[in-house]
Amino acid sequence: MMFRGGGRGSGAAAFPRFDVADDASDHSYLTTKKKDENRLPNISKDAPKKIMREWKILEKHLPDSISVRVYANRIDLMTAVIVGSPGTPYHDGLYFFDIRFSPDYPNSLPWVRYRSYGMRINPNLYASGRVCLSLINTWEGRSSSEKWIPGKSTILQLLISIQGLVQNEKPYYNEPYVAVGEFWGELLFGGRPSSAYSEDAYLLCCKTMLHLMRKPPRNFESFVRSHFRERGFGILAAMMAYRNGECRVGYYGIGGGGGSSVPARKGRPSRKFKAGIKELVPQLATALAKTGASVGNFVEQLEGEKVGRGVDIWAYLSHPALFGALVGLAIICFVFVLFRF
Repeated sequence: MMFRGGGRGSGAAAFPRFDVADDASDHSYLTTKKKDENRLPNISKDAPKKIMREWKILEKHLPDSISVRVYANRIDLMTAVIVGSPGTPYHDGLYFFDIRFSPDYPNSLPWVRYRSYGMRINPNLYASGRVCLSLINTWEGRSSSEKWIPGKSTILQLLISIQGLVQNEKPYYNEPYVAVGEFWGELLFGGRPSSAYSEDAYLLCCKTMLHLMRKPPRNFESFVRSHFRERGFGILAAMMAYRNGECRVGYYGIGGGGGSSVPARKGRPSRKFKAGIKELVPQLATALAKTGASVGNFVEQLEGEKVGRGVDIWAYLSHPALFGALVGLAIICFVFVLFRF
């Protein structure tokens, strides 16, 4: 069949970045009865040609960190997986997105839904699966150029936008009313609210890994297994490094984290984060071992350790609304003092 791609290397690298699949039964936009799941809904006569053009662009230009499956009998559907970016709380994770082309595509926007497993890992990725992004008009952009432009905007552009704009170093500041206070947040609180948010996001990403290993999305089973088999040891090592404060969340293996010769900026993990890591390491080690990954003795290292109790103020300050209010109050006080004297 046309468009069948080939992988490179072995393991996860051998998984074709673009390919055509036959089974779309677990796609989140597939709401018809099973006997009708392969029946193409009514679409305009020009839409198939435009969609096939998107296929060709994806087959040729997808980066190594994104893989896509389209469906032979449902060309209006597509599933993409994005590998979490290094230097972010999302590193080493897999993030799946279901896409549906509108009946008159590209004149109308495509629909995008994140497979969240009920968790909100980012201000732009809701627990409901909603993806908040200006390119698909689910968020206000800074300019008209950030909006979907029929005939010019592409699915490849959409996927790269999700990867680059959503999976960033400090997702806490993705919220607009928090972003305006980034300077003050770093100045007044040393970035601790942002760090606390990244800790929470990282724990949710680890839980997402568990869901994926227990039930991989259809057509991606071999990729999920190979990915976690190859990265399993590093995932557990990173969890322990973050828990021990050896480096900031997201920076294992970067800037000194994980054995780099460059000095690392130490982390200051919260009690809540340490407790979360202690709970998740044994669960992930068990799941990773089933993929064939080496899991070391990280579970044994945690046995017998205790996490201190107490209130961690940064866990509360990581809430964007409270942080925004505090930054606003700080700015008002600064302006008052400035004009008072």
